Amino acid sequence: MQSPFISLWKYLTQFQPRAIKASTYSVLNKLFDIMPEILIGMALDVVISKEKSFMADFGISDPWEQIIALGILTFFIWVGESVCEYLHLTNWRNIAQEVQHKLRMDGYSHLQNLDLSFFEDQSSGKLVSILNDDINQLERFLDGGINTLIQTMVAVVGVGGVFFYISPKIAIFAFLPIPVIILGAFWFQSRANVLYTDVRSKVGNLASRLSNNISGIMTIKSYTQEKFEEQRLEIESVDYMKSNEKAIRISSAFNPVIRMAILSGFLMTFLIGGYKVLNDELAVGSYGVLVFLTQRLLWPLTGLASVLDLYERAMASARRVLDLIHEPIEIDSGSKSAKDLKGNFEFKDVSFRYKTGPQILKNINLEIQAGKTTAFVGSTGSGKSSLIKLLLRFYDIESGEIYLDGLDIREYSNKSIRKHVGYVSQDVFLFHGSVAENILYGNPEASFEQVKMAAEKAEAIDFINSLPHGFDTIIGERGQKLSGGQRQRLALARAILKDPPVLILDEATSAVDNETEAAIQRSMKIVGEGRTMILIAHRLSTVVDAEQIYVIDAGIVSEHGKHSDLIARQGIYSQLWKVQTGL
Repeated sequence: MQSPFISLWKYLTQFQPRAIKASTYSVLNKLFDIMPEILIGMALDVVISKEKSFMADFGISDPWEQIIALGILTFFIWVGESVCEYLHLTNWRNIAQEVQHKLRMDGYSHLQNLDLSFFEDQSSGKLVSILNDDINQLERFLDGGINTLIQTMVAVVGVGGVFFYISPKIAIFAFLPIPVIILGAFWFQSRANVLYTDVRSKVGNLASRLSNNISGIMTIKSYTQEKFEEQRLEIESVDYMKSNEKAIRISSAFNPVIRMAILSGFLMTFLIGGYKVLNDELAVGSYGVLVFLTQRLLWPLTGLASVLDLYERAMASARRVLDLIHEPIEIDSGSKSAKDLKGNFEFKDVSFRYKTGPQILKNINLEIQAGKTTAFVGSTGSGKSSLIKLLLRFYDIESGEIYLDGLDIREYSNKSIRKHVGYVSQDVFLFHGSVAENILYGNPEASFEQVKMAAEKAEAIDFINSLPHGFDTIIGERGQKLSGGQRQRLALARAILKDPPVLILDEATSAVDNETEAAIQRSMKIVGEGRTMILIAHRLSTVVDAEQIYVIDAGIVSEHGKHSDLIARQGIYSQLWKVQTGL
């Protein structure tokens, strides 16, 4: 299995040149950062050795001139360090923000194109957690963690080079703990990898619970289940807390181990170097450089545990984000445009089932004629709504063919089909915003006059004008400030503004009062002229004027015809009519 870091690196190809440039600034910044310790040692060497100092080898014999030269060099090194620090900070932080933006937009864009079957097994809270919290974890690592890793490696290599130049023997003893630290880091990574994957999973569960509870707050309150939901949330929160505690124990244990390993290296430098100075085997200045550089090496390595902790959290998040982005789309979209679509649909021996569950549709044969009104009726769970989902290519058929204007529907672009279909469902979804914004969703380019006209055709204009701010009234999330009938009429206005050749109403009057039903029926007669109308209805009074009515029973077409013909047949439709009308 490929490392998530490598997968992320390959995915973010457009950022690779900038990441290399930022890494270069990080390297230069750290090299400048360790130079002052070397300069201090050289200054000590000048004070002690004077004309015989290391600096004298560069042609500067006067000790005071050597000190001045070291001062000038120190100035430029500090300027270089400051400039490189500014450059690596701005570069890494800008990359972090842009990567965060790209991953979120790529993830969301791909999410919108995934099949509806994908969402059957996913919670909205988990998906929001991936697109928000997981991507933020990556941003935090790119913002500072990756720079710290780079500079830690540079410090080890740079300081090691100086040690081996001054005294290979001291270097060998001083750096003996480094393999222990590296092995410890790999051990930590392998242990933490599993733990942080579990942490990210628990975050998704917790987010899902919160999202569901907030969305269902009315149901929770009406059943007075606040305490029960608190207990369920507590279970998820405790699971997340315990999962984090396991990861924290591992990351917290790593830091003291590193500190002890570094201490042993520091003691080696301190003791062996001191012994060599006392025996005139090592210059005092060189000894000072080694001691100071050991300290310079100490702090980056002691912070390695927290950086690796951040890295593992980020890589666990990267895996979840990339898994979402690479989630396959199972329904292949055709390439042909549905331009000048008339809306003649034909089902031939169509069978269908969801991924899990029984057969929904069985060898369906029917025709929806262009420019006419076709209705589907039947009991709950008979398969009526599944027919519409197949028309919109939300799902793919198991067997058979569906033709649109004489061409296999699979040859059309999915978006092209949906662009020419207006859909009003029983479960109306309205967005947080104004009345006008929700109607404009059907056609964002429409004028305000067209919005008003659509509202009039949907018989929504009266209640809109009665609202505090008319079309500018904010309706709340999911339109919660409106009644069910008002939401249905806004949804119908939205579909009317789209002005599609095919209009589908899926149980649009099942949850409204008689007045709203009558209003919607009047609207249907007006907007149905010249377009293909598809009605799914529980109330048969909605479909009496349809040119063709199909009765769906247990996934098959049991009857079809006009209202009068079906009444005369004395079959399922007639029985439903008698139950609903009492005749």
